[in-house]
Amino acid sequence: MNAPTSSKRIAMACAMAISCGWLSLGTPGAWAQNSPEEVRRQLEALGENIQQAQSRLEGTRDSRDEAQRALREVETQLAETQQRLTSLQREQDQLDQEVAELKQQRQTLEEERRQQRAALATQLNALYRLGPTPQLKLLLNQTDPARLDRLQQYLNHLNQARQQRLDDLAKLEDQLDKTQSALQSHQKRLNSLASELAERRKTLAAQRSKREAILSKYKQRYANQQAKLAALNDNREDAEQLLDQMRDRLERLDQAPPSTDIEQTQGELPWPVQGDILASYGNGSGVDRNGIVIGAEAGTPVTAVHAGRVVFANWMRGFGNLVIIDHGDKIMTLYAHLQRFDVRVGAHVERGTTIAAVGDSGGRESPALYFAVRENGDPIDPSSWIARR
Repeated sequence: MNAPTSSKRIAMACAMAISCGWLSLGTPGAWAQNSPEEVRRQLEALGENIQQAQSRLEGTRDSRDEAQRALREVETQLAETQQRLTSLQREQDQLDQEVAELKQQRQTLEEERRQQRAALATQLNALYRLGPTPQLKLLLNQTDPARLDRLQQYLNHLNQARQQRLDDLAKLEDQLDKTQSALQSHQKRLNSLASELAERRKTLAAQRSKREAILSKYKQRYANQQAKLAALNDNREDAEQLLDQMRDRLERLDQAPPSTDIEQTQGELPWPVQGDILASYGNGSGVDRNGIVIGAEAGTPVTAVHAGRVVFANWMRGFGNLVIIDHGDKIMTLYAHLQRFDVRVGAHVERGTTIAAVGDSGGRESPALYFAVRENGDPIDPSSWIARR
């Protein structure tokens, strides 16, 4: 008996997944009363189910897919490490800014304290010249009651000013103590961040080395270019089947995203990342054939081209780390080969929101962004949607 084709194996596995509850589609109408948090949990469950379906599909193949599974594992770990590194770096940058502001505040307070002390010294010197009993001297030395009253008022103002200076100094000292305490706390956190950043970078380097070894082993699978292209086409076929399953599940959501009028922006959408087109629609290899590939440096921010809801943010065979945004009106955009994710499933994003960073996941040898547009689940040329340059 002949082995089933790739598409048949996937269809069989997906049917099995549905029958066993791995890809339970739920009851139509059940989503209508769900809260945004419940919708997010359902979408996260969908992502997990897709991952399980991938694993079971790979389980039906031969041992050559060990490299693919290993690649998924290490690229998922790389994304998590990179996300943590990015988060730590942002926290460090924020703390650095706060430390700089605190130091400036301390400098300002110290200067103000110096001025207050100088003014207080002037007042004390004036009181000293009046002697230990200035009120008695004024009474004995003055015969003009009006002048005596004016001098007494002056003396009272001087005493009040002195007391105000003393109160101001006490407040300044308290503010300086708080500022110094905050600086010490920030510095302690910065030291901790520096240590964790160093460890994360070591982990990242080790994971990158492991990925290179896996890719090297992955390349050895192919006896020639024709075998490699055949494998890439299998990847595309697998991905299409999984995306079809996702589309079917999303269509059962009564609480689908409202229209964002994306069709009215056709030909005017911004580029998700700036760079040269490495592969145009229909000319890429494997999954890249159904979109465009834009070259950019690793870590370059990737932005949403239009408002919508994130329905997938996970690793998918061929795509690597993949974000899918549903814009309503049965239009979705796909962003793949990502280094890390900056959004989570269920999040609502606006045009220009940073959703991820350019990477080389999915087995790419150089960083680039795969960008695709799908209407009713079918791929269409993204070049007709994004603005001309």
